[in-house]
Amino acid sequence: MNMVENNSSYSQGLREMLLLRYEPIAIKLISDEKDIPADAIHPMRDLNKHMALCQAFAMTRRNKKTIYMDKTSEWCWNPLIGFGFVDGQPGSKAFDVVCKNLGIADEKAAKEFFAEFPTLPKGSYIGIVTAPLSNCTFKPDIVLIYCNNAQLRSLLWAIKNVTGKIVNTNMDAIDSCVYACIPTIKTGEYRVTIPDVGEYERASADENEIILSVPGEKIEELLQGLHSFYDRGMGYAQLSKEMQLDFTRPPFYNELFDIWGLDQGENWTR
Repeated sequence: MNMVENNSSYSQGLREMLLLRYEPIAIKLISDEKDIPADAIHPMRDLNKHMALCQAFAMTRRNKKTIYMDKTSEWCWNPLIGFGFVDGQPGSKAFDVVCKNLGIADEKAAKEFFAEFPTLPKGSYIGIVTAPLSNCTFKPDIVLIYCNNAQLRSLLWAIKNVTGKIVNTNMDAIDSCVYACIPTIKTGEYRVTIPDVGEYERASADENEIILSVPGEKIEELLQGLHSFYDRGMGYAQLSKEMQLDFTRPPFYNELFDIWGLDQGENWTR
């Protein structure tokens, strides 16, 4: 199969086994303009508007649009620093401004925290492409799967099946676009991220959604793990809650059923 066929197959497998509501997002870091897909929407060029990276994610997973984001289109500070489009390192004016607005009361603690913020070296890339996994023409650097908690449970179980390891992750309440991407790009490891308040308010993330970041080279591994349970009838799409019949009931139920000449059962013992 060619690249598009591979990606389509991966997307189909994920959506069928997990009953995903939205399309998985394929992400590629761009260092040369020739690598930008021809159908990619460049917000400033094509719409004469800015957008935040989380909004690009939303347009990709909800509307299946391919988006190219660079620093001219970006409307949020943390992707600009996280992806190395601008300077936000310790010692810069931007670093001091951010530290004053992080929501950390102690200034020293804020600076220590932000000094460890996940970033790529400044100038490493000129932009980022987000595309639907189902029809993207490139090999993704990472894939983002927006899912609910039960779907995440099956994904984590699948990862444990093929790796023998539990996914270790740290979580923050904000900056989800950076946390969902940069750590996985740098380490090549799976990661779980909570959509932040910006995604909720501006990019229509649902309250019960959570993100699994998958290294591009591990997407086939993940599907192998999912199939290990799905093929045995134990996948997410096959799970059902068992219903206990003849359940125990409050004593007055049996009193009423006796009056009506109906079968009686065990009283509950609460």
